[in-house]
Amino acid sequence: MAQESRADLVAAEDVLLFVNAAVTATGQREFRSGAAEQRLSLEFLHAYVRVNYRRVYAAVLALDINDHNAALIVRHLLESAGEASAEDKRVEGRLIAARLAVLPPQRVYRLLRALRTAKVNNRRTRAIFRDWLAARPDPAFDAVKYRAGLKSAARHAHLPYGEDELGDFLFRPGRRARYEHPLLDAHRRAHYEQAALYELPFTVAEGFAARHGVARAVFLDRIAPRTTRLERLRTQAQPGAAAVDLATLGLTRLALFVLSLGIDERATRRAELTGALRAAAARAAGPHARTWGRVSAVLDDSYSSSGSGEKRRRPLAVALACHFLLEALAGAGAYRGRWTSGGTDALLVRPQGATPLGSRLLDALEDGPDRLVVVSDGWDNAPPGLAGEVLRVWRARLDPDRRTRVVHLNPVYDADGFDVRRLAPSVPTAGIRDAEDLPALVEIAEFAEGRTSPAELSAYLDRRTADFTKGRR
Repeated sequence: MAQESRADLVAAEDVLLFVNAAVTATGQREFRSGAAEQRLSLEFLHAYVRVNYRRVYAAVLALDINDHNAALIVRHLLESAGEASAEDKRVEGRLIAARLAVLPPQRVYRLLRALRTAKVNNRRTRAIFRDWLAARPDPAFDAVKYRAGLKSAARHAHLPYGEDELGDFLFRPGRRARYEHPLLDAHRRAHYEQAALYELPFTVAEGFAARHGVARAVFLDRIAPRTTRLERLRTQAQPGAAAVDLATLGLTRLALFVLSLGIDERATRRAELTGALRAAAARAAGPHARTWGRVSAVLDDSYSSSGSGEKRRRPLAVALACHFLLEALAGAGAYRGRWTSGGTDALLVRPQGATPLGSRLLDALEDGPDRLVVVSDGWDNAPPGLAGEVLRVWRARLDPDRRTRVVHLNPVYDADGFDVRRLAPSVPTAGIRDAEDLPALVEIAEFAEGRTSPAELSAYLDRRTADFTKGRR
């Protein structure tokens, strides 16, 4: 019995380790590790969990993992279908369909190309992607914006694009003098008519604008009504670009936008930016707002929070977003955030200096909070190891009854450790990519702390799977 219990604990630890990786790792370069290391580490974890815990591996699709890992899980499940039982395939099919429905379409088309390269083309795979394509709201839009992806998918999934105009557009582009669908015809006319390109999706219109020699500022001004929220955000610093509506941005995305502005501009727009961050935090907190009692936070704005070229300022943006979200979750006037730099103005934070987590933890614990949340990559180096020792002594000597709930949220995957870096064995750690997931991640972190049993973790995954696939056969 003890042996079985130990095996269950090891399995639960492996699952939680994988969930942390699936939330934070994207296979891109981080501050302390390169892209190749990230990808190699991640591929090993995926293979290990899929082979040893296939049902759990599939169930992770129902959690708040990032799109990169969701696509990897779908790919590996479909590539290894021979390892699954009929019941497993049924559950996996529902999970895959539910996940594909929320993935960005461009990522699904890339996934289809990867499966085609890997020569995965069984009946089950074709059926899954035929259903996804059938559910797309406007096939003509996909044909224009994701033309190469849709052509590849049509061939791979054996889609019946025959003599209709969509089939002609994809496979016989010079056959028709005009198209009935306005978007398809706008694409045809955009080859020789400048005005037509402003009827197209932004990314398609960009290529035609360059071909026609349209000035960038003129193009951005005229295409503004057809740009998405993220396209406006990406081009906001360019002349002629449309202004970003801050009220439409999610909390973490808004924090990234704020950090992209210079210090002087942030100070000038203080009321506007602070109001937008607090409104986004209130939306993210939802029913949890003002329910967490007294909350203190230690937030990492050390130099390593600058991230990398691929993930510029991402760790700092997560910390900034968590700062405002924790303020919304805490009781009225019951929140205090402490930045590792010692700064007190959250809006003007920037990556700087070392990471004195231990000193800031001492300050935060003196507040006597009900909850203490640490948002950091875990590289405590001023002095090294002090944070872990502070937390060990606190748990062992000063708070053995765990009156203060402590959790560490880490936005950076540690490729060498196959996990996010931890501060102390006594403190639960969860990976985090978007601050909006903070309440759910704190719940997952409690499994890592050992307050709940492996059976409860399994029940939690079953519940999330049932909720995620509700209504799917």
